[in-house]
Amino acid sequence: MDGLCGSTFWDSNLSVHTDNPDLTPCFQSSLLAWAPCVYLWAALPCYLLYLRHHDRGYIVLSHLSRLKTAVGVLLWCVSWADLLYSFHGLVHGWAPAPIFFVTPLVVGMTMLLATLLIQYDRLRGVQSSGVLIIFWFLCVVCAIVPFRSKILSAMAKGKIADPFRFTTFYVYFALLLFALILSCFREKPPFFSPKNVNPNPCPELSAGFLSRLSFWWFTKMAILGYRRPLEEQDLWSLKEDDCSQKLVQGLLEEWKKLQKQAERILIRFISNPTAPTWWGFLVAGLMFACSTTQTLILQQYYHLIFVSALKLRMVITGVIYRKALVITNSAKRESSVGEIVNLMSVDAQRFMDLAPFLNLMWSAPLQIVLAIYFLWQNLGPSILAGVALMVLLIPLNGAVAMKMRAFQVEQMKFKDSRIKLMSEILAGIKVLKLYAWEPSFSEKVEGIREDELRLLRKSAYLQAISTFTWVCTPFLVTLTTLGVYVSVDPNNVLDAEKAFVSVSLFNILKIPLNMLPQLISSLIQTSVSLKRIQHFLSQDELDPQCVERKTITPGYAVTIHNGTFTWAQDLPPTLHSLDIQVPKGALVAVVGPVGCGKSSLVSALLGEMEKLEGTVCVKGSVAYVPQQAWIQNCTLQENILFGRALDPKRYQRALEACALLGDLEMLPGRDKTEIGEKGINLSGGQRQRVSLARAVYSEADLFLLDDPLSAVDSHVAKHIFDQVIGPEGVLAGKTRVLVTHGISFLPQMDFIIVLADGQVSEVGSYPGLLQRNGSFANFLCNYAPEEDKESLKEDSRTALEDTENEGVLLIEDTLSNHTDLMDNEPVMYEVQKQFMRQLSVMSSESEGQGRPVSRRRLGSAEKGVQTEEAKARGKLIQEEEAEMGTVKLSVFWDYAKAMGFYTTVAICVLYPGQTAAAIGANVWLSAWTNEAMAESRQNNTSMRLGVYAALGILQGLLVMLAAITLTVGSVHAARTFHRALLHNKMRSPQSFFDTTPSGRILNRFSKDVCVIDEVLAPTILRLLNSFYNSLATLVVIVASTPLFTVVTLPLAVFYVLMQRFYVATSRQLKRLESISRSPIYSHFSETVTGSSVIRAYGRSQDFKAISDAKVDANQKSCYAYIASNRWLGIQVEFVGNCVVLFAALFAVIGRNNLSPGLVGLSVSYALQITLTLNWMIRMMSDLESNLVAVERVKEYSKTETEAPWVVEGSRPPAGWPLQGEVEFRNYSTRYRPGLELVLKNLSLHVRGGEKVGIVGRTGAGKSSMTLCLFRILEAAEGEIRIDGLNVADIGLHDLRSQLTIIPQDPILFSASLRMNLDPFGRYSEEDIWRALELSHLHTFVSSQPAGLDFQCSEGGGNLSVGQRQLVCLARALLRKSRILVLDEATAAIDLETDDFIQATIRTQFESSTVLTIAHRLNTIMDYTRILVLDKGMIAEFDSPANLIAARGIFYTMARDAGLA
Repeated sequence: MDGLCGSTFWDSNLSVHTDNPDLTPCFQSSLLAWAPCVYLWAALPCYLLYLRHHDRGYIVLSHLSRLKTAVGVLLWCVSWADLLYSFHGLVHGWAPAPIFFVTPLVVGMTMLLATLLIQYDRLRGVQSSGVLIIFWFLCVVCAIVPFRSKILSAMAKGKIADPFRFTTFYVYFALLLFALILSCFREKPPFFSPKNVNPNPCPELSAGFLSRLSFWWFTKMAILGYRRPLEEQDLWSLKEDDCSQKLVQGLLEEWKKLQKQAERILIRFISNPTAPTWWGFLVAGLMFACSTTQTLILQQYYHLIFVSALKLRMVITGVIYRKALVITNSAKRESSVGEIVNLMSVDAQRFMDLAPFLNLMWSAPLQIVLAIYFLWQNLGPSILAGVALMVLLIPLNGAVAMKMRAFQVEQMKFKDSRIKLMSEILAGIKVLKLYAWEPSFSEKVEGIREDELRLLRKSAYLQAISTFTWVCTPFLVTLTTLGVYVSVDPNNVLDAEKAFVSVSLFNILKIPLNMLPQLISSLIQTSVSLKRIQHFLSQDELDPQCVERKTITPGYAVTIHNGTFTWAQDLPPTLHSLDIQVPKGALVAVVGPVGCGKSSLVSALLGEMEKLEGTVCVKGSVAYVPQQAWIQNCTLQENILFGRALDPKRYQRALEACALLGDLEMLPGRDKTEIGEKGINLSGGQRQRVSLARAVYSEADLFLLDDPLSAVDSHVAKHIFDQVIGPEGVLAGKTRVLVTHGISFLPQMDFIIVLADGQVSEVGSYPGLLQRNGSFANFLCNYAPEEDKESLKEDSRTALEDTENEGVLLIEDTLSNHTDLMDNEPVMYEVQKQFMRQLSVMSSESEGQGRPVSRRRLGSAEKGVQTEEAKARGKLIQEEEAEMGTVKLSVFWDYAKAMGFYTTVAICVLYPGQTAAAIGANVWLSAWTNEAMAESRQNNTSMRLGVYAALGILQGLLVMLAAITLTVGSVHAARTFHRALLHNKMRSPQSFFDTTPSGRILNRFSKDVCVIDEVLAPTILRLLNSFYNSLATLVVIVASTPLFTVVTLPLAVFYVLMQRFYVATSRQLKRLESISRSPIYSHFSETVTGSSVIRAYGRSQDFKAISDAKVDANQKSCYAYIASNRWLGIQVEFVGNCVVLFAALFAVIGRNNLSPGLVGLSVSYALQITLTLNWMIRMMSDLESNLVAVERVKEYSKTETEAPWVVEGSRPPAGWPLQGEVEFRNYSTRYRPGLELVLKNLSLHVRGGEKVGIVGRTGAGKSSMTLCLFRILEAAEGEIRIDGLNVADIGLHDLRSQLTIIPQDPILFSASLRMNLDPFGRYSEEDIWRALELSHLHTFVSSQPAGLDFQCSEGGGNLSVGQRQLVCLARALLRKSRILVLDEATAAIDLETDDFIQATIRTQFESSTVLTIAHRLNTIMDYTRILVLDKGMIAEFDSPANLIAARGIFYTMARDAGLA
């Protein structure tokens, strides 16, 4: 090198051993000048490759670009001027050294390259090039040395040696500086880049290199979030760009090594009084530069890792959604909705939690090896003692981790079953209230909860043990190592350098060792989750080939040849050896008793059942109307169009044919009205007609209609049959397969298929079957009333004679709100039920007829109410609010109270204790090392070691105690919160459940309770740890270098400011994230409920797209949240790096009066502060965001409750009511405050033992009357007396347990049959069997191997509707109370079952008072009296004969039904 320059290359006297260092001219003009050039040429191939793959379209030539290019060209000219000047010298005889030719040539070529790159970047659409920014930065840094050197040399010599080169260098330097500044500005977006349609694109896409590096692009959102709570529309759209992790963690290890080596040099410098001061400053500066670079790289790495994890979660959610659309019914049976949603929420999240730890799998061992290597250099073989100890502790922790895994799996099971039970309770809350069964179910939930908490406590104790070992491990290792080191050889002196560099290296060891157990437990959790997801994804799928679509016998629309079908491989076939041919355009009826497989036949045609043998062929597109209308949570119009384009004529025709025009009048927004989840704000009949309208609008070739007429009233059914299904309807000419219980339509069928026990018993036309005198003919003769037979002959007679009444007639649909279920499709129904109630955003339907009329049935009487309500509420259900602003202090206080006063105090004492012990141990070490400075040997090593050991073990014990105390407290708090929530929800009035989506309540019981159980305690633990660590660091630094107090204040102010900015923004982002999460799950549960409809209409793709859009909306807030963490990391670590810088600087400044021991102590603490400060802010905001769970649970624990269950002072006398006399006195009521009255001044007296039928148009207030009796609705004025006792004076349970209702919707819970009949275990076996016998269930139950312990599936799905209705009858027979209310649910039942029920009631409740809401007038014609309600008032009340004679409302109804 000397030869190249013609002078010396390195002179240590000039550069190192001096107070005014400089570099030789040769070093400056060779290495320093070449370094940036080498960087650019080395980076070139990779950069070009990158640009080739990332073409964003070219950027138009701008002034900025021209300026950058001009500066580059000038720099190239300056370099060439230097080169030419050297040649000029060569020509004129004074030969310059070779370096003066080489360097300008190299620099000139590089500048030319940089200029070309500026243009190439522009053509490739790069707005800000990181490669060039780093290049210009290196150029400027390397030019600073000659900049100073040239001035110093000129001042020393008094003249400028080489004026030309002197001038060109300063021109060159000025241009470099200008180029660096210009490169920091970014170009305009590329010309042909796709126009960003996003109103709010992510600024990261267009951010410059520096802004990306420091996450400065996020600042705008942080400021916005600080000024006001963020909202959905403030979030940026997701960017398309998929980046995976490109940056290697290996770099980080290098930085860590550099840092530690720097600390060693600093301590040596303090120990060496002769060293020049600038050394110290240089080292301090290097430590700062190292830390800052580490920060930038680390944050970029984390950003990429988290974004990749986010994408992984997104993918998993999408895959599960797609799978759920195609799984078979047997697969659905084994994973309930709750479980599938758990896969989406909990298990997919586990992958995201694991992501940041994954690299530890290779980096942790690497860090450990590096640390041990440096330790060996420092202390020699003594470190083997410490390493041996570490190895010994690994199996112990392994065992603890395994045990924790087992606990976790078990706890998940309990959690699943608790959520499943809760969701059933919410679905059937009305039934629980009517029967006064809440206490029994509360106990069941509490029982499961106790098991869950028991496991939680066990695993937390294990966690505490493992915390203890991890806290003590580094310390014990240090202790053994230093102990062995000083004991082995008396000449081994423990000085500051050895002690504190070792402590720092052991601290490096501590991080991978601390993270490994987290990694292990995270890996364990993720592997459990992975297995669960794999299990779900490997479930059987429906065979798309099961129904042949292409080939079919000409002239036929449907053929089944020798078909045998089952719902699941392990169940016996439901349908066997079917042979059916349906000609094109035929109208076919499928009839048969309950449970004979009518709905199964339709499912088989749709390909929903598993085909065991035979062939099924279906020609053309299919429209399907299920027995239970599936309504989406969207507008009425969207429900009917179902993804097809709007054709106004066709749409109008569908509305007219399905008698929906009258309903539109009553809906607040006509067909733009939002329909609640599961069609909650439509009556059963309206839902069924919307479902039918969807089919009509689809204009398919084949219509499969599964009993759509049962949910509507007879005259509406007639209208629909005539206008839609029948020979004259809009579907005439199409192929129609109609499952029906209605006898009156059979004569108009082309032919009829009669099913019995899953087989076709007869097929033929109506007259043909009658002549055959088979089972069908017998059935007809028994059940078709005489009038009906007449009317069958005169089909022309219309049921709508009363033209002026026509509008009312159609609207007056659905007295019933049948949740008619499949006959005997256990699985289908179960799945439907489960999904129906799971996690929803909209509203949970509390089953049953007693629904607020104003919401449910839109009778003309309620038009006003409805519109009022619509105006008042805008939407059916209010959006879930995101709490705004900070989490209130009261929430912290609530949590502390729930943990217990003493626990809280103990925790507050234990943490400072352990921190003090830790500082004590280190101060002691520092004093020990200073002793070594005084004498060359150390004397009382055993005393020194003993105290050090005692302090360390004390610290470990205090940590463990603190962890255990916190555990006990948090489990106590978890129990308290859950109990309060459950207690309140069981006592909430029915109106609360009508207006609150079940999903919203379930979310409190699952997600929020889970946070309180598992997340809060560890967060508090980490927060306290990092808080006291930061405090300890500051105390130690200030104590050792008092000058440090000067910078403490500004740094603290900056830190607090950052914390305020960050917490405000991140808290709101977290809230927005949880609010945008619910729609994903509710759409998912909606999809699975309606999966058969979605598949039938071929809409799977659209639904996948909708789901993806919802997931994307959720990702937006996740993405911003991730960016906010990185932004914070950079700001906070900057504070930490400043602490390191100042601690080192002040050590250098005060070097003369500082002992090396103190400096070691101060700097080794300072190096940890970045991490602890970052953790502390993160934990503070985590605690805040997780306390939101406490806030949400508290909110639902304090909602208004209904009247007390038992009023001790006024309990009714034993045996009340003896007579069963019911009296209404001037009784009025409304559904909720602010709504109109639904019953107005009712006064009537029912004598004991009377049988009273209650009739009236839809919305007349029939159901409301029964609800008032049970005080589900409370009186607005007036009173109800039973046997002279005012029902408002006694407790709700005293009242409800003495009345009996057979509700319209038979709700069963997934438990044994015994539990469903007698949850409190009050009745003997004989009583129960007798009730079963009377309710005609005896044969069925005794044929089950389990007998009374026969397990009903969720919602009673494994019983047919008829059987479920009979179970409800059995409940009533068991209670045998004096007052029976019948909400007649007959439309879903075949006529035989109906007859059973009527007969049983007549015999068994002979002496009881019976109030029946009648849908079929023939069932109440023999009652004592009939009450006709109209618009909430009594219109007529007399015996049936008198009312018919009076020719009033009842007469017209009877005439319409063919009874008068």
